Amino acid sequence: MKILAIETSCDDTGVAILERKSGKFKVLSNIVSSQTIHQNYGGVFPMMAKREHQVNLVPVLIRVLKQAKLANPKPETRNPKPETNSKFKIINSILEREPELLKQLLPFLEKYEKPDIDAIAVTNGPGLEPCLWIGVNFARALSFYWNIPIIPVNHIEGHILVSFLNPKLYTLNPKRAFPAMCLVVSGGHTQLVLMKKIGDYKIIGETRDDAAGECFDKCAKILGLGYPGGPIIAKIADDFKLKEKLTKVSKLGDSKLEIQNLSLPRPMLNSKDYDFSFSGLKTAVLYAVRDKKQDTITKKYVSKMCVEVQQSIIDVLLKKTLQAAKDYKVKTIILGGGVSANKELRKQFTLKTSPISKSFQKEKIAVKENTKDKKEEVAVCYKTDGRQNRSINVVFPDPKFSTDNGLMIAVAAYFNRKPFGKLKARKKASWKNLEANANLRVGE
Repeated sequence: MKILAIETSCDDTGVAILERKSGKFKVLSNIVSSQTIHQNYGGVFPMMAKREHQVNLVPVLIRVLKQAKLANPKPETRNPKPETNSKFKIINSILEREPELLKQLLPFLEKYEKPDIDAIAVTNGPGLEPCLWIGVNFARALSFYWNIPIIPVNHIEGHILVSFLNPKLYTLNPKRAFPAMCLVVSGGHTQLVLMKKIGDYKIIGETRDDAAGECFDKCAKILGLGYPGGPIIAKIADDFKLKEKLTKVSKLGDSKLEIQNLSLPRPMLNSKDYDFSFSGLKTAVLYAVRDKKQDTITKKYVSKMCVEVQQSIIDVLLKKTLQAAKDYKVKTIILGGGVSANKELRKQFTLKTSPISKSFQKEKIAVKENTKDKKEEVAVCYKTDGRQNRSINVVFPDPKFSTDNGLMIAVAAYFNRKPFGKLKARKKASWKNLEANANLRVGE
């Protein structure tokens, strides 16, 4: 089975082709075109992102098809078939609000044969509505013209299921893999999702204001750094810690670093729920910078602030996730979203679930599964009661699949090719009725 997937929920134009054959996934192509135009503004402008998606989609699709060796030009004909003209009229109606996309798509359809794919997947929510509609209507047009089924995909579910590209996780016995606790953390989302099985999700906690990635971006802007803020803050923090050799561990058990006269809050760290809040952290950074004399805001001060911002966010994400995992007695923790690519976050999750950690009472030695150069899966054992031990698998996606991409949508589409679980009641999607839903909730 070959799936063509399209992702346009924010400012990344992602297209991918995934093949499932002989029980294994094979990535035929995966290309992401990131919109650098937003760097000038420190955030994403939806209508500007919509315009860029219109410009990028067809060129990215052509590159993907060529990379997958599925781009076959049509034999030259002088006069188009009447049925082609009638199909183009319907495509015109589908893309009536995307004139630039229509302008590029029609010549593409005239030039290339229908590719050998079995389904078209597309993100239909959540996300920025103008951006979502571009991808949805593009997928609708292709689905109609090529007469290929369309599969809508929840963006959050894509972030969760992309980890199933790891064969160790996919082949794990469901009785050992589920239930799972999923931390989806990005620029637009921070959620804890209880996953009883693939297709059965329940949000047990989420941010009440800013997402973690959004907090990184806003703090970076306050500090006079670039966009997106997460990778920039992480690099500055890592370089500074390496240079200063800061290693002191806090009472939290995390790698909180003692930095003289600089301490930021850990919002909702001790609340009796699984929700998050990061707007207060951003405000604390704003006040700290505002109240400091301009000539004392040195490069070293900015570096120290980057260390503290990153650690404040990690402390909260770590404690909430591990507490939820313990309370729900899950067997797997899955991280997803752009912030999950953060090296320090991964390092501290691994540390907290290692045999020496006191997060859980453990009686067995951790089992580590390693790839050639990256640790993708860490299984540990902890004591949940006085009678038995349970193992917990901590799974990180490959960093290049943490941010938005078409491949994660393809993986989720594969698992959603036949409705199951709570999704059985979902109306079958087609190019005629598929709509974007900016507020779509995972599990709905």
